[in-house]
Amino acid sequence: QSGARINISEGNCPERIVTITGPTDAIFKAFAMIAYKFEEDITNSMSNSTATSKPPVTLRLVVPASQCGSLIGKGGSKIKEIRESTGAQVQVAGDMLPNSTERAVTISGTPDAIIQCVKQICVVMLESPPKGATIPYRPKPASTPVIFAGGQAYTIQGQYAIPHPDQLTKLHQLAMQQTPFTPLGQTTPAFPGTYPHTLSRYPCLLTSVTIFPCICPGLDASPPASTHELTIPNDLIGCIIGRQGTKINEIRQMSGAQIKIANATEGSSERQITITGTPANISLAQYLINAR
Repeated sequence: QSGARINISEGNCPERIVTITGPTDAIFKAFAMIAYKFEEDITNSMSNSTATSKPPVTLRLVVPASQCGSLIGKGGSKIKEIRESTGAQVQVAGDMLPNSTERAVTISGTPDAIIQCVKQICVVMLESPPKGATIPYRPKPASTPVIFAGGQAYTIQGQYAIPHPDQLTKLHQLAMQQTPFTPLGQTTPAFPGTYPHTLSRYPCLLTSVTIFPCICPGLDASPPASTHELTIPNDLIGCIIGRQGTKINEIRQMSGAQIKIANATEGSSERQITITGTPANISLAQYLINAR
């Protein structure tokens, strides 16, 4: 009915992305139909509810981070103008969505306010095209944490650890064959740095592996420290540092490595990261940085 092309991302995720493509008018028609559909669902759900006030319709847009500055405007002037002229609530997330260079923009209000708001956001986006490459956000499947112990994979259900299907256990055993863990009392070979890479061949595991720092008798307690250097594009450094350094501190804590990020140098599009620690610490830090 709208004349727009509409694509819905794969299922089995807590959230899915609806991509609407076409001429501006077609996009507005599609957005109008979606907003009214959402309102219809809210009205239907309220017929069985004791709530007296109807909650607003809420949509979450996925916008390239490089366009968010234009959307907010100098000192928040643009976003204030959009709120006042449409009556919709608009919030731009401070952090980028996981593993992407996009941010969420949440709009809530009546369907009419949302439609007007989307129109204004589209105008801003047309006037300020994205800068550089955009890494799109891909929702991850819902998954429960998996813990590996004694060569067996377990999932946590309530207070109990339930043995996981054979497939995951086999993948874990395969991964363990390439790590330095040896039977207790034997000497430990140098860390080859292959464990994270083994995991990365199975992306299904990346969302569900709980990494615990472990102290195992028989492992060399203090392997020699070394240093590794990485270069990261400037436009991705923000998602590694996180707001007020929260993400980089998390990576430091989980990996046990010292991580230093060099200041931006004029004319360079990259920043240097220096990782210091045992080979195991460095390998885990690299893995966590790549995951971000």
